[in-house]
Amino acid sequence: MSPGVAVVTGGGRGVGRATAMALAAGGHPVVIAARSPVELETTADEIRRAGGTVTPVVADVSRAEAVDRVFDEARRLGPVVVLVNNAATLERAVFPQVAIEAFDRTIAVNLRGAFLCARMAFKDMVAAGGGRIVNIASLSGVAGVEKFAGLSPYVISKFGIVGLTESLAVEGAPHGIRVIGLAPGAVETQLLQRALPGMRAGATPADIARLIVFLLSDAAQALHGMTLPLYSNVT
Repeated sequence: MSPGVAVVTGGGRGVGRATAMALAAGGHPVVIAARSPVELETTADEIRRAGGTVTPVVADVSRAEAVDRVFDEARRLGPVVVLVNNAATLERAVFPQVAIEAFDRTIAVNLRGAFLCARMAFKDMVAAGGGRIVNIASLSGVAGVEKFAGLSPYVISKFGIVGLTESLAVEGAPHGIRVIGLAPGAVETQLLQRALPGMRAGATPADIARLIVFLLSDAAQALHGMTLPLYSNVT
């Protein structure tokens, strides 16, 4: 597909940062959203030094008004034709010591945020005659894969992302909107170390970014409405 405006959530670090850099290198004007202004500016500076076009927006994607602001900024560059729903958070606690506030926060960021961003992106993509959405799930949200104790809100949120992907694919197909999920295993990120300290990752953010760029490309046109599990060896 021809480059168009791409929105990447959680774009300040990890997979989001690597994905934003890869999309900008491919010619997409990129809007990156995250809660940390320092991380956002660091990512934006690196993209600019490489010759890319980027707009950083400090935003909590669980809040509708913040998501509106992200897309208002994106539309200054043109219609949004790519969305990568990557923002996520987690807190460890064994069940039933999970605080209700922690559960609500995890669902709000990981699932509600993805819903809000997709809702805004659909408006542009329908008007543009099509678009691409990649939702970042996790093996934690894939049925039959062994789960880790202490991560129940995160697991629930990622199962929700799988369901969101399938639902959006049905809604988007008549408008040329292709939706795909990617469910990585352990990736070398701060989130992994918070979830499972000491675990060695089987993939880097750059590895995942390359897969996302492929999934957004015309070469992956046949992939729609599914969540692809990405298994990797970890110790």
